[in-house]
Amino acid sequence: MLVVEDDVTIAESIAARLRAEGFSVDLAHDGPTGVEVDAAREPDLVVLDVMLPGFDGLEVCRRIQARRPVPVLMLTARSDETDMLIGLGVGADDYLTKPFSMRVLSARVHALLRRVDRSARADLGEAGTKIVLGDLEIDVEQRRVTRAGTPAQLTPIEFDLLVHFAKRPRAVQPRERLLSEVWDWDVAGTGSGTRAVDSHIKALRRKLGADLIRTVHGVGYALEVGS
Repeated sequence: MLVVEDDVTIAESIAARLRAEGFSVDLAHDGPTGVEVDAAREPDLVVLDVMLPGFDGLEVCRRIQARRPVPVLMLTARSDETDMLIGLGVGADDYLTKPFSMRVLSARVHALLRRVDRSARADLGEAGTKIVLGDLEIDVEQRRVTRAGTPAQLTPIEFDLLVHFAKRPRAVQPRERLLSEVWDWDVAGTGSGTRAVDSHIKALRRKLGADLIRTVHGVGYALEVGS
């Protein structure tokens, strides 16, 4: 694990919790060091604060995701939805708003690791699979997506979310089910969790078209592309 957090007390607390659960943890306290440690150590997961000296966590996320895909849990002191959307758009998989409990952080870390493992096993089991729904084409093996012939650059969680929808076209997917089956959360329905779903849906609409996913008010979402 890599924890990039400029508040030494918070960083050490996170590291102590993760080490107590058996993880090896490296620490960095500014943006440039975070990028350097990620390149040198290639951690399985990055816990990343948004506000950092040198350059911020959004730039750290851009740089590490450009080199290799890695699950990122972002920490933010602000609850502004624009900041959350930007973080998710540059490759973060999930976020926590400060203050948070170490129990919640641990649960999110384990959920991210389970999701990555499940996604890797699914990719192996679906080698060569392509999903075509109208003008939407998803190459599962190569993790590539095009709509009307135009490629879209999706983050790992966005891709997994889209595949989940594409396997069930037109079926309404409640937010709680998405949190359970895509994010692999044990506890669903929290405010921050449902906001994470909503933010990723907005990102998919921005990248693939506003008409792609229909909102079912009070329930969840459904993929509208025809088969």
